[in-house]
Formats: sequence, C-alpha cells, structure tokens
Amino acid sequence: MGIQISTNKLLVRFRSTGSARLRLFCFPYAGGSASAFRSWPESVPEHIEVYAVQLPGRGHLWKEAAYTRWDELVGALAELCVPYLDRPFAFFGYSFGALVGFELARLLSRQYQLSPCHLFAASCQAPQLVRSDAAIHHLPDHAFVEGLRHFKGIPEHILQDASMMEFLLPALRADFMLYETYGYVPGPPLACALSAYGGLEDALIRLSALTCWQYMTGDAFTLRMFPGDHFFLRSAHGVLLHAVVEELARSLDKQAPAKSL
Repeated sequence: MGIQISTNKLLVRFRSTGSARLRLFCFPYAGGSASAFRSWPESVPEHIEVYAVQLPGRGHLWKEAAYTRWDELVGALAELCVPYLDRPFAFFGYSFGALVGFELARLLSRQYQLSPCHLFAASCQAPQLVRSDAAIHHLPDHAFVEGLRHFKGIPEHILQDASMMEFLLPALRADFMLYETYGYVPGPPLACALSAYGGLEDALIRLSALTCWQYMTGDAFTLRMFPGDHFFLRSAHGVLLHAVVEELARSLDKQAPAKSL
C-alpha cells in the first residue's frame, strides 16, 4: 500500500478512495508518527478515508522543529484541515493525540462552525482532570529516558540505543511538554458523539478518568475497554478497529449531507 502525502504536509493519506463518505483523522501518541496508523485503511470499509496527522519533528518532517505551544499546534491543524472537511469527518486520538483531537474539535466549532461526527479518545484521561503523575519533559536526557520507560511505549532496545534516542528525543520532549503543561479551559460541550477507550491492564489511566469524558459532549457517550495496557492500540488492533468502524457507521447514519465550504 503506497503512502500519499497530501498537499498539506501535516496529513498522510494511506489510501485514496474517490467514493469516501467520511474522513477519519488520526492523531498519534506522544513522540508517535503517522505510521502508527499505516495499517488502518486495510481494516476499514472503502467509504472511510484515513488521514494520519504527521507532526513536525518526525517522519518526513524530522528536520522541522516540533510544536511546543498548544495555540500554535491546534491553530495550524485547523487551518490546514478545513479544506478536507467538505464531508462528514471524525477524529481518533491516542493518548496525547486525544487531547490534540479534542482541542482541534473545539477550535473548529468556535471559529469555523464545524464539528466532527465522532471523537474517539483512547488511553487518555478526560481533559478537565488534573494530572497526578510527575512531569518529566524538563529532566536531563538520562532521567527523561527513564521516565519514558514508565509508559512502556518504546521498546527497550531503542531506549538503550543512544544514537536512536538522540534522534527521537526532541519530538518526545516537545510532545511531553505539551501534554504535561496542558490546561483545560471550560467551554461548551462538543456536539458530536464521543467514545472513550481504555486498556484493561493500563496502570496509567484509571477507568474513572475515562468515564469523565462523558462531560465533554452533549451527544452520545460510549466507554469501551480493550485487552492490553496503555498501548492496546497495538495489542488489540483488530477488535479496536472493529469498534471504531461500528461506531462510525452509527454516527454516519445520523449525519445530514455535509455543507460545502
């Protein structure tokens, strides 16, 4: 399957379909890249077109400085995504990416009067909750790397590879800085369906923290748990995609024809 980088450099489309009825935008975890969603188009119907967000500092944008301010990140994404929102669309965010998708949905509502038909927030506590874990983004390299082990998202052989970590650290630090300095600003609930997903063995995100996502929407709320830890995105790939497709079908059925921009 060939990768297609759209004219918008922050979006990677893994499969083009001229008959797309819905566009699904995917936001990776901290330090992650669009490749985290490379296999998704193979598991979704052809009427769903998958776009993965590629933030600067990784992938084909590895030479570019990563975002360290929420307003700049979300503002840039909104401006660049709007041309692709001429039909129903949905956001899937994983961990840090769930906050990105949530804040982008809020900005699109405020400034463009646009709303996704569905927001998926996976492995992320509800945004209005105060984080209880200690920040690590400001720590020296060795301590920061040790803190990353706590999340179990990076294989040990990579964590021990000094040259590889030197390459990865700038984007990881930037994403963790955004995640750890995030401050929720109260506002109207989203107008779309919202699903909070968690891992049954996740020691980082409590069930109660996922449940609180229900207060972020005025529409339907769904809570689902999957086998695996914080990164069940990998271990429960098949059942996760089945759930996403199932819920998108329901949301799409409720949609009126999209208004052209």
